Amino acid sequence: MKKFNPNKNIIITLIVVIIVVTIISLTAANRANKGKTNLGQSAVNDSVGFIDKIVSFPAKAIGGGISSISTLFNTYDENERLKERIDSYGELSIQNDNLKKENEALKKELALNETLGNYERVTATVVTRTPDMWQDILIVDRGSKDGIEPNMAVLSQKGLIGRVIEVSASTSKIELLTSKNQNSNHFPVQINSANGDSYGLLKTYDDKENTLIVSQIVGDLDIKEGDVVQTSGLGQNSPANLPVGVVEKVKPDSYGLDREVYVKPYAEMYNMPVVTIIKRLAGAGE
Repeated sequence: MKKFNPNKNIIITLIVVIIVVTIISLTAANRANKGKTNLGQSAVNDSVGFIDKIVSFPAKAIGGGISSISTLFNTYDENERLKERIDSYGELSIQNDNLKKENEALKKELALNETLGNYERVTATVVTRTPDMWQDILIVDRGSKDGIEPNMAVLSQKGLIGRVIEVSASTSKIELLTSKNQNSNHFPVQINSANGDSYGLLKTYDDKENTLIVSQIVGDLDIKEGDVVQTSGLGQNSPANLPVGVVEKVKPDSYGLDREVYVKPYAEMYNMPVVTIIKRLAGAGE
């Protein structure tokens, strides 16, 4: 068994005390030197800093990459939302333009209806107008349940556009004045001139000049440009005094035996989203 050696323990204790005193002295000296480090401490600090940079670099790189990827995805999502908003804006713009056009058409139809106080009338919306029958036929959303009957006159915006030819429960088919059908849709009209009224039959349309043509004129009264043309009510196929248009010119027919009066219609014949159907004179019997 080893004996206890007090001298050895004393020596170890003295060495530890010397090391501690030395460290305390160096620390105090460092503080007295306004924070300046010695060569050994600087070397240790630099080594620790360099190792910290090496260890932290991958973490910082990965963190930066993750942040960049997150920013990229956020940018993509924001871009998609902006695209949707742009597409939605385009749709809203088209809807707004259509509503403006519909509103203007309704205003014109209201202005027309205000001049037709003596007639019972039904406002209808055009639901079908096919390209191949564009200048012949259109279909509206009013029918027999609304009191519509065949041969009723139809107006749009400012003037006469045609006549009802077929009626179902909820829709009606209208033949336009621009139709090439020469066997129907003839309207007796009167031309109001300064020296009297002339009468004729409205039955053709000149699509090159966009004018209605009145022929079979009765009498020899002078007819001039600007004279007003309206329905005469003769023949009981249509009410009297419905606006048609104004005289644009007068010329002999192809045989040179009669006159043809070219009339600029009040209505826009190729743009009529809303129409007014004339049922009968107000106060008249069924």
